[in-house]
Amino acid sequence: MSGNNDTSIRTPLGRARGSGSARDGVGHWWWQRVSAVALLPLCIYFIWNAPFFLPPVHDYPNLIVTLANPIMSLALIFGILAGFYHAAVGVQVIIEDYVHGENLKIVMLLLNKIAFAALGITALYAVIYISFALFGQTPLM
Repeated sequence: MSGNNDTSIRTPLGRARGSGSARDGVGHWWWQRVSAVALLPLCIYFIWNAPFFLPPVHDYPNLIVTLANPIMSLALIFGILAGFYHAAVGVQVIIEDYVHGENLKIVMLLLNKIAFAALGITALYAVIYISFALFGQTPLM
């Protein structure tokens, strides 16, 4: 006996069905592509407007005026959301593929979500805070 249950009438294909992929990979693959497509025009927009986002060190007031523009602030907010989501899904796929210990994988996936959520919320708060600073309003303070 080879260790298999030889009394079973199930075929090898029948025994193998259901033990494969949970079909999560396709969803991650699609969301990676959707977020990449969303990032493409935003990256072009930011490269085009790089002189406004990268002023000299002594020109901080110009950066505040730039971020007070609603179009610029919204583009930056959408860029932050799409960029952090894209990165979080990418790191999640890497963890799922290359971390083999089940407990370590769960901890790493949890830390991945917490880290990207914290960084994203911090970046969004900074953009919102700076964009409202010109008008003398400080949100969430």
